[in-house]
Amino acid sequence: MAKEKTPVTAAVRMLRAEKVPFDDHLYPYEEKGGTAASSRELGIDEHAVIKTLVMEDDRRRALIVLMHGDLQVSTKELARLMGVKQVSPCTAETAQKQSGYLVGGTSPFGTRLPMPVYMEESIASLPRLYINGGKRGYLVSMVPAELIKVLKPQLVTVGIR
Repeated sequence: MAKEKTPVTAAVRMLRAEKVPFDDHLYPYEEKGGTAASSRELGIDEHAVIKTLVMEDDRRRALIVLMHGDLQVSTKELARLMGVKQVSPCTAETAQKQSGYLVGGTSPFGTRLPMPVYMEESIASLPRLYINGGKRGYLVSMVPAELIKVLKPQLVTVGIR
């Protein structure tokens, strides 16, 4: 069987430009399968699969939240930390317009428009993380220090079970 060709997405182009060492992980995409499907298909812990969530504050300013696949975001706590009234998920259309990626294939790398990035602090202590590479059914893995070096996220503790 021929090896699937690595997608060349805006995320991959950015990672290459920044000289970030990463590995490709292609898997059969499952509609609404989320991190549970990708972790199952790749045989990795869902906690190491990082969700890229496009949200907006009460003034409709878009932001990215990076969260462990097996946790949810306390939007109330995030809003408190940001000093805004509320934070909520964007519509799929807004997320696509802001990021340039289809929902289910959203990467924090190479977004169409610059957005502040908030990252769950415990992600930094993972030995390796798996995050969307800009296409449905495609994750890239790297050490967290590389992601932090490129994205310069604000570290927060807003994850809930």
